[in-house]
Amino acid sequence: MTEPIVQPPLSGLRVLELGQLIAGPFCGQLLGDFGAEVIKIEAPDRPDPARDWGGVKVNDESVFWAIIARNKKAMTLNLRVAKGQDILKRLVGTADVLIENFRPGTLEKWGLSPEVLHQINPRLVITRVSGYGQTGPESHKPGYASVGEAKGGLRYLIGEPDRPPARAGVSLGDTMTGTFAALGTMMALFHREKSGRGQVVDAAIYESVMAFVESLLPEYALGGHTRERTGGILPRIAPSGVYPCSDGMVIIGANQDTLFARLAKMMGKDWADDERFATHDARGDNQGELDELIADWTRQRTMADVLRACEGHAVPCGQVNTAKDMLSDAHMKAREAILNVFSPLLGQDVPMQAPVPKLDLTPGRVDSTGPSLGQDTGAILDALGYSAADQQSLRDENVI
Repeated sequence: MTEPIVQPPLSGLRVLELGQLIAGPFCGQLLGDFGAEVIKIEAPDRPDPARDWGGVKVNDESVFWAIIARNKKAMTLNLRVAKGQDILKRLVGTADVLIENFRPGTLEKWGLSPEVLHQINPRLVITRVSGYGQTGPESHKPGYASVGEAKGGLRYLIGEPDRPPARAGVSLGDTMTGTFAALGTMMALFHREKSGRGQVVDAAIYESVMAFVESLLPEYALGGHTRERTGGILPRIAPSGVYPCSDGMVIIGANQDTLFARLAKMMGKDWADDERFATHDARGDNQGELDELIADWTRQRTMADVLRACEGHAVPCGQVNTAKDMLSDAHMKAREAILNVFSPLLGQDVPMQAPVPKLDLTPGRVDSTGPSLGQDTGAILDALGYSAADQQSLRDENVI
């Protein structure tokens, strides 16, 4: 096995993160996971609301913050005043990337437009995250993930067909957009290596969501078909869904003919010649009946029994995990998919998902959890040449 290189792949890359909550900061988290120096900039009197997010706090500190702000330095800076804007401009001269997810026009209002920033540093990549994008008739509107998921067509598809649209238990629109923002940032950096020029990355929540809705649009435009909510199944893809066991639930996916034949053999059923189930189309026509038959079989068995049987017959099957299940999952432990990282704010180790994807030569890593407000402000200003007296004056004026 090749020994990993000590330096992660983005080592030496300086990122200024001006965003709040999830979409912009998730982009920063992804870059920080692979070695970028990410400087999280917050207003001294208006810290990121994500510091208080999540359902669990320890020592009055958010567990959510420990992850979304991991691998980041923290700096306080008031960008609403001229002195704060001047400090940011000096930082821009040292940076490779600036991430922001304010409402479009905010940077311009502060005299920090891309044109101004590129005059200072032509190589700067400016990643702008917003609900509706930087242009267009709706660009001025505030946009949260929930609204972007609705506009992009995803929210309509989630839930049971006889109920209003539901939502996932996590902020999919934000993390989708943060992921595309990070991808766009890396593409812009790759282009910079060839051209020497930075550019603007415009990541909109609703467009990021639209990238995941597959053939939704041409199905309607060319065939008049509108996808509807289907709950826990994919219509006419059978069997593929959640099935009850005596002590929980499992997912079974056996919709291909070869997989279905193995599932039938495992269950002791002679379905290969049964006209209801012998072909993909037939199984689609009789999806409800087939799912009930499989459920009758699984509910008489434990999850362990079903998982063992499926593994023995090479049928894709998995437990529907909760957080408790994941923390004890042997495969996740073997792959180090969950890390335990000490948080000074929480005063204890925090289990969290490891950086993905895994790189064999330059893997990502988590060196620190979410920092305290402004904990690195002094060190960053020291490097910019601000004296102790200068910094005290800036604090007195609520600039930092």
